Amino acid sequence: MKPPVFETFGCRLNAYETEAMRDLSAGLENAVVVNTCAVTAEAVRQARQRIRKLRRENPEARLIVTGCAAQIEPERFNDMPEVDLVLGNLEKMQAETWAGIAGQSGIVVQDIMAATETAGHLIDGFGTRARAYVQVQNGCDHRCTFCIIPYGRGNSRSVPAGVVVEQIKRLVAKGFNEVVLTGVDMTSWGADLPGAPPLGNLVQRILTLVPDLPRLRISSIDSIEADPALIEAIKFHPRLMPHLHLSLQAGDNMILKRMKRRHAREDAIEFCADMRAARPEIVFGADIIAGFPTETDAMFENSLKLVEDCGLTWLHVFPFSAREGTPAARIPPVNGAIVKARAARLRALGEAKVAEYLAAQLGRSAQVLIENPHMGRTEGFAEVRFDIAQPVGEIMLATITGHSEGQLEGVSVRSGD
Repeated sequence: MKPPVFETFGCRLNAYETEAMRDLSAGLENAVVVNTCAVTAEAVRQARQRIRKLRRENPEARLIVTGCAAQIEPERFNDMPEVDLVLGNLEKMQAETWAGIAGQSGIVVQDIMAATETAGHLIDGFGTRARAYVQVQNGCDHRCTFCIIPYGRGNSRSVPAGVVVEQIKRLVAKGFNEVVLTGVDMTSWGADLPGAPPLGNLVQRILTLVPDLPRLRISSIDSIEADPALIEAIKFHPRLMPHLHLSLQAGDNMILKRMKRRHAREDAIEFCADMRAARPEIVFGADIIAGFPTETDAMFENSLKLVEDCGLTWLHVFPFSAREGTPAARIPPVNGAIVKARAARLRALGEAKVAEYLAAQLGRSAQVLIENPHMGRTEGFAEVRFDIAQPVGEIMLATITGHSEGQLEGVSVRSGD
């Protein structure tokens, strides 16, 4: 029996769903499953390239393609001679799909916009032996001009709070010390549930009803949509980690308007200042796109300034890549060499900010969740390297003794090593 091979592209939610597919496809033999991403044209190109290589490496296997790119462009993947079956994002998460997989070929893709529920399959333990991820939301109701993802994920759907709480209780009982809430558009959680509870309601319920959970983390939020209960939790609940990844995308108001974002640069700056005033130790990451169509040098400088004005540390930089089917693809583009150069400047600034942040931790104590014997993460999500093996899954008090190559170096206070 040859177990299936899984390949995952793209976001943390895709990785979560790959783990769910491993469970759902139990018993599947001699197959290759590729879970694609559609966020950029380059992501699709890489997936197609990988599919060809996987076919050469597994000539006798059934090759199944799913994920956002397969959902949006099923015919494109079905036309590849290497591909046997194309599954949509709804189908990949249904047990009946995998139960009848042996007789399927061609395209099995439903209209994602007709989806009204999140996938029902929950997994207990994706991540590391220390950290688990819990999907609480899927899809997106917004239509940013650069983004194709709503057409791959559908409209926003939420997992009911009671289901989320019960899953987290099971994870804590299994020994996980940190849970990360994940989704496509986290701050839209609850809008489709009875009473339209906000994300902050879910977060506070988890913190109240799962008192044994040491650390709760939110994967990414749209800061302009942070509700009062969420802001209160961020400010005052020490078990909610002081690390937020913000969907900012740009620092110039005209570019934000052309992106069809819902915030201005001033909103982002005010939010970060407010959060830092309440929790001085908070650390911010952000997504920023370099070279969006019509971006001038002055507009790009505003994105660079936003890193300083918001006090951002962990930058996720995207050079703009036109995605066919989006409004931004029809706007006159910035020269490719300029886009590349701007992305490089943003990344260099990000590296400098990380180095600055790490240097500021020297001599301090940190609570570190041990992910593998020689590495863990602080509450602010910085990696800490240990020379001597530590107990995986435990939260250790450590003294920070140095940093190099984007990592802190630490010594366990408890063991003196």
